[in-house]
Amino acid sequence: QVQLVESGGGLVQAGGSLRLSCVVSGRLDSIDAMGWYRQAPGKQREMVARIAGRGRLEYADSAKGRFTIARDNGKNTMDLHMKNLKPEDTAVYYCHAFRAYKYAYWGQGAQVTVSS
Repeated sequence: QVQLVESGGGLVQAGGSLRLSCVVSGRLDSIDAMGWYRQAPGKQREMVARIAGRGRLEYADSAKGRFTIARDNGKNTMDLHMKNLKPEDTAVYYCHAFRAYKYAYWGQGAQVTVSS
């Protein structure tokens, strides 16, 4: 099992910045990928940024140039640094881990609200 706990969401004005953090615990071996997803009201959950095999970073087009994903293996954390936030970034953000190429784990979610 892998446990994921997010923190750092909140309310911010458009153009502002936020940092989301995810603390990872449990079976950390064989984690193949980790990332951040989000789900806005009435929309499907979508990938925002992730760290795939061999540390390859992947970003959604909407996140490129504004969001940065970073993992600290020593602290077992993964952060999402978000800047120049827009109202359309408003969503619940979820930390995600994929282990042994078949087990998916999700955090409880962190609300991010960007006001115009």
